[in-house]
Amino acid sequence: MKLKKALAFTLAAATVMSSVALVNAEDETIKLTLWGAEEDQALLGELVEDFKAAYPDVTFDIQIGVESESTAKDTILTDVEAAADVYSFASDQIYDLVNAGALLNLEEYGEALTLAGKTLDDVKAANVAGSVEAATVDGSLYAFPRAADNGYFLFYDSSVISEEDVASWDSLLAAAEKAGKKVGMTLASGWYNASFFYGAGFTTDLNDDGTTAIDWNGTSAEGYTGVDVVKGMLSIAGSPSFMAVADGDMSNQLAAGGLCAAVSGTWDGITAQEAFGDGYAATKLPTFTVGDEQVQQASVAGYKFAGVNGYAENAGWAVLLADFITNEASQQKFFDERESGPSNNTIIESDAVKSNIAIAALAEQAEFGKTQKVGGKYWDPAQTFGELIAQGTLKADDDAGIQTALDTLVEGVTAPIE
Repeated sequence: MKLKKALAFTLAAATVMSSVALVNAEDETIKLTLWGAEEDQALLGELVEDFKAAYPDVTFDIQIGVESESTAKDTILTDVEAAADVYSFASDQIYDLVNAGALLNLEEYGEALTLAGKTLDDVKAANVAGSVEAATVDGSLYAFPRAADNGYFLFYDSSVISEEDVASWDSLLAAAEKAGKKVGMTLASGWYNASFFYGAGFTTDLNDDGTTAIDWNGTSAEGYTGVDVVKGMLSIAGSPSFMAVADGDMSNQLAAGGLCAAVSGTWDGITAQEAFGDGYAATKLPTFTVGDEQVQQASVAGYKFAGVNGYAENAGWAVLLADFITNEASQQKFFDERESGPSNNTIIESDAVKSNIAIAALAEQAEFGKTQKVGGKYWDPAQTFGELIAQGTLKADDDAGIQTALDTLVEGVTAPIE
């Protein structure tokens, strides 16, 4: 263990109390870095000022940087020590981040929260059980739940697309083509394209050694073959009214005005509302064709967290900052200003949350949501596979070619960790 990390773990969270006295006595400045999504920068700035006001006797230098929750792991793991002290990330990244030492075990730093007048048990009790479970690895909490909206569903323009149209991909694409519009979805991402396989009963799971178990090149428990699932995906991707959108670019495509429907999440709710105007609507994902049957498209159900870097110099204060930007008041601000679906139990029960169009659609899709457990070697092969479908490289009448592509996908995903 490098010296920097050793010191971080040697400084127990209880010393935060005495560090405050040192700050006052020596006029020390507590330096912290915070990373969050580009669209959250203004709000994070507000929360940082609120955090500073909560500790008026302490001098802080808190720098805020841009890093999407969806790509946080990739950036952080390139150089964990250079990453932010506090950062937001999607729940499916937690295993790789813990294994890399990029997250503090909060059970060892829980006493830091006494300065905020709470305990780690209070944090756990304040948030929905699923978010706490997802933030827990081997019995220890490694992140603060911030949102329970890290899933996707269908936004649509009800002035163009009817409720009947959104029931299936076939009718949705036909209606879009008639209107001269397109339906957008990201395929070159293992987070999105897994929805078709999960819907048909296929699975992924995380092995004890960190590798991924995946069965997409076989037959699911529901009796569907992976080849037939891919044919259904190719039918969608090959429609003239379908747009394969690059990961992270859906907001721009919605704003451009060419879409009448899009598979995305609450983070694009404001943009979709602006794009669709009075027609703004949202619902669960459509069904799609597998063989001669209609199968409900699933989704990945997940959460957004704030974590503390295992190499943070001011670990105790970093814990306090991560807690602050995820507490009830901050989650309320995220909902009010960003329409972010809270994980806080109290806010979830509010009338405002229950009446929110995007969050209501997320709740409707939740019945078909799956927890995605995968290792680090899942993502690149899954992205490459999605690109083959998006680009039309695979052909629906080439069963052998599809099977080969699935076998290559599974081989890459299940490769041993070097």
